[in-house]
Amino acid sequence: MHLTTMTDYALRLLIYVAQRPDRLCTITDVAQAYGISEAHLMKITHQLGQQGWIKTVRGKGGGMRLAHRPEDINLGTLVRGVEPDFELVECFATGSACALTGHCGLAGVLDGALQRFLAHLDGFTLADALETTDATRLDWRRVSVHRRALS
Repeated sequence: MHLTTMTDYALRLLIYVAQRPDRLCTITDVAQAYGISEAHLMKITHQLGQQGWIKTVRGKGGGMRLAHRPEDINLGTLVRGVEPDFELVECFATGSACALTGHCGLAGVLDGALQRFLAHLDGFTLADALETTDATRLDWRRVSVHRRALS
C-alpha cells in the first residue's frame, strides 16, 4: 500500500495548520516549511476546502484554518476523501482485464488488508498526528491495543 503524494501533502498541510490555531496559515508558509511546491499545495488546499476540512480566507491577510477541531478530523475519512483510488492490483480497477479475475483468491486477501489499513486509520484523528513533546509522547502500541479493544 502506498499513499499518493497528494495524500501525504494533505496530511502535512493539515498538521501544519492544526499546530497554528491562533492564526491563518498561507500556502507559502506550508510550502516553505516542508519544501513543497506551492502549485501542488494550491490544488490540495482547494480540495481540502471543497471537502470541508479547512476554511479559506481570500485576499490580503487571507489564509486557511481548520474547519473542525483536530479531534474531530478522522484520518481514515480524510484519506478516503483525498486518495484518488485504492486499486492495489489491476483487478480492483473498473473494467479490469486481468486474466485471473474469478480464478484467484489474491484479490480477497488484498482487499482484507486494505480494509484493515483503513479501519486502523479510522481509529485516529488529526490530533493524534500532531507533534508531541517527550512528556506527552504516546506509546503507539498501547494506543493501538486500546483502540482495538474499544472496537
